[in-house]
Amino acid sequence: MAKTLISNSSKEATLEQIKEIIKEKSVELLHLQFVDIEGILKHVTVTSAQLEDVVEGKMMFDGSSIKGFSPINKSDLYLQPDLATFAVLPWTEEAGYSEARFLCSAANPDGSLFEGDTRNVLKRTVERAADKGFTISVGPELEFFLFKNDDNGYATQELGDKAGYFEPSPHDLGERVRLEIYRALKAMGFTIEASHHEVAEGQHEINFKYSDALTAADLSTTYKWVVKTIAKKFGMHATFMPKPVFGINGSGMHVNMSFFEGSENAFFDPSDDLQLSDKAYQFIAGLLENVKSFVAVTNPLVNSYKRLVPGYEAPCYLAWSASNRSALIRIPAKRGLATRVELRCPDPSANPYLTFAVIASAGLDGIEKGLQAPAPINEDIFHMTEEKRAFLGIDSLPGSLAEAVKELEAGEIASNTLGEHVYGEYVSMKKAEWDSYRTAVHTWEIENYHTKF
Repeated sequence: MAKTLISNSSKEATLEQIKEIIKEKSVELLHLQFVDIEGILKHVTVTSAQLEDVVEGKMMFDGSSIKGFSPINKSDLYLQPDLATFAVLPWTEEAGYSEARFLCSAANPDGSLFEGDTRNVLKRTVERAADKGFTISVGPELEFFLFKNDDNGYATQELGDKAGYFEPSPHDLGERVRLEIYRALKAMGFTIEASHHEVAEGQHEINFKYSDALTAADLSTTYKWVVKTIAKKFGMHATFMPKPVFGINGSGMHVNMSFFEGSENAFFDPSDDLQLSDKAYQFIAGLLENVKSFVAVTNPLVNSYKRLVPGYEAPCYLAWSASNRSALIRIPAKRGLATRVELRCPDPSANPYLTFAVIASAGLDGIEKGLQAPAPINEDIFHMTEEKRAFLGIDSLPGSLAEAVKELEAGEIASNTLGEHVYGEYVSMKKAEWDSYRTAVHTWEIENYHTKF
């Protein structure tokens, strides 16, 4: 992740580079980071004097205290750092002092990868693609909102600005926050491609360059952490909640994905009318065939389905197009090595490791089975009548988390991709989440019923 560490891929050489940076930057503390089943970042902090033990995977933690991990009778797990993710944290740098981090995978006491770690789930999917001769390239786009904090540092529901799409300062009050986020991300090895105000008031986006699937998930996890950390320094709260404000656009995490065979983009065929290969069409067909059964992973919250409604640019209809942004799947205009398929329904609350895994797995399913993509839909689906959508055979995504979980259980993509441990924990967690929401009394009910009845 840090560009200074990529010059030599051998573990020994990389470790020597890390030691040099630790000495040069006076790194005193190392944060060993990993995510729970929801994709929430966790970390334990050790001193840099323990680097050798860290690299050898000797750092133990209690897996029973992490959501979706181990039962209490099998709680001992170990952290295996990915040396390529080492990065100095630029906001900690002072004269003679700084801190750094590693992203880690969880391992069992015998050294085998822990099946409940979602980073390991994505690793298995990457290996499955490799067995078919593919490498997976992913470019995610994560939107977020900035809200003001109160005098005690707690988040309010007051948006950080009133600006709109692509508006500059002075209307875009988040511009300065985005600049500092950009600087921090760049210092940590990101290649930033664009930064701008999004459509909704208080909504923002910073795009970083695509990479292989595991690195893209690591970058997404890091991005969310950095955005929240820097926003806090400006008295703001950054949220990746998909629909934090009623009546305006929600936040998405569009996922651009392509498969490569060696150095060639497997989705590109210059002889086709759309310059798409048979594999690209099969990948699209795999997504359309399976999306209803994996959307509980890519859109994991009760709140996710308040974004996936007509009228706010979030796609909820199962169709694809080479340009139509009202379709669930879009093919961006660039071709050649940049040919890719964009899935537009995921939101940034999702665990990126699980999200990229199920999307890639569904696409692989389409390729392996030779599925045929339906005809593209180039009309504005949002403004079609229900009768016309039915005539064209355009289905819809599930309308709630409860429906999505039922579809997840009815299909095979999630169980086959996540593995028995993560799948069981995930389904149980989402059912409990829906039940908690279903039985709660909400403000809307009080406002509409309390004095009426």
